[in-house]
Amino acid sequence: MKIFNHSNVNKAMQIYNNKSTEKLKKSKEVEGPKDEIQLSDKAREYQIAMKAFKSLPETRENLVNELRNQITQGSYSVSGEEIADKIVASVLIDKKI
Repeated sequence: MKIFNHSNVNKAMQIYNNKSTEKLKKSKEVEGPKDEIQLSDKAREYQIAMKAFKSLPETRENLVNELRNQITQGSYSVSGEEIADKIVASVLIDKKI
């Protein structure tokens, strides 16, 4: 029975490391063309819209304050037709998404 001593293990590891390094160098040399992404016009428009949307403030303070004042003064009124129009518009937008 042959018992490996420490120096034999070290030699084996050096050989293994050298082979791994050579394979890595060869794989880098043989690299093919780089992958590219081409966005459609719709995707570009979507990116622009999302960027604009993200730049909007969370709440429009001036509108909130104006509505708050109207409600406290009792001058805020919304017709049933306006509410229905908003509900229908919301459903249509949800279907598009």
